[in-house]
Amino acid sequence: MTWLDGLRFDPIAPLLSSGHPAVRSWAVRDLLPGPAALPPAPGAPDEALWDLPIPRRILRRQAADGSWAYPGRRPRAIMDYDLLETYRQLGFLVEMFGLTHRHPALAAAAAYVLSHQSAQGDLRGIYGNQVSPNYTAALIGLLVKAGYGDDPRVERAFSWLDASRQDDGGWALPLRTRGRNLDALEEPQTITGDPAQPFSHLITGVVLRAYAAHPRHRAGAPAQKAAELLAGRFFEPDAYPDKGRVSDWTEFSFPFWMTDLVSALDAISIIRPGLRSEKTDQARDWLAAHQEPSGLFTGHLLRDRFHDLQLWFSLAVCRVFARMPS
Repeated sequence: MTWLDGLRFDPIAPLLSSGHPAVRSWAVRDLLPGPAALPPAPGAPDEALWDLPIPRRILRRQAADGSWAYPGRRPRAIMDYDLLETYRQLGFLVEMFGLTHRHPALAAAAAYVLSHQSAQGDLRGIYGNQVSPNYTAALIGLLVKAGYGDDPRVERAFSWLDASRQDDGGWALPLRTRGRNLDALEEPQTITGDPAQPFSHLITGVVLRAYAAHPRHRAGAPAQKAAELLAGRFFEPDAYPDKGRVSDWTEFSFPFWMTDLVSALDAISIIRPGLRSEKTDQARDWLAAHQEPSGLFTGHLLRDRFHDLQLWFSLAVCRVFARMPS
């Protein structure tokens, strides 16, 4: 049996025949050879994708310092909205079109991102001067995929993430562990977290994406433990109010943003590909039940910037099924 035997319809054919060159390129690389326990080494599936209209349009808007300007209103003056927008655009470039450090625009963006590293090793700015394990890891994970896994600044960020875990082995926003709301983002004084409080699956799921991207750190005890914790929280509310609804598990985006079933399973299936439990089976069954006769998967899809999110979402679901045991 293969992972395809557990599905009602063939999901690979519509990805290959979609006419979307980037989706097809990733599908050929990740799905056609058969199931794989670990993803290939970082790198573009096809550097010709870098010259497609969408990445070219994104790169035309890049500023001289490597950033992208946030296009909307900026309600919190202390927050670095340009760093947030840079994270968003890097997600498109790296996750969809495979840009790496070999592209000068990506190198400039990496330099901009890493210029926000604090003396402790985390990345500051999106939450003002408050600590953000989720955005630190989200940005670092993209840089690892772009070929910066051996950069000493990236290693410092992982050392900080290792040291910033809750006592139970997951991660949480320090300000939330102190019972503070998001108004605390305006405070110039950094709030120290309470490690005795429980982990947040929202934050832990985002952090694990960075560990999953790094061949060495994904094998370490912090990632192994946190993957098990995350797998035990599917379809449950978070311990904290940020995205705390059960329905948040089935609201999806790509590139991944928050923690949902697919983003969580994607990280878990890389870090612990043999992990299987009642909850992971429940998640896989939910996804399989949301496959259309076309072969593509559906759900509550968010952030469809390019009108092809169902293709990317379906590719992400297929990657998960291909890695996990049937």
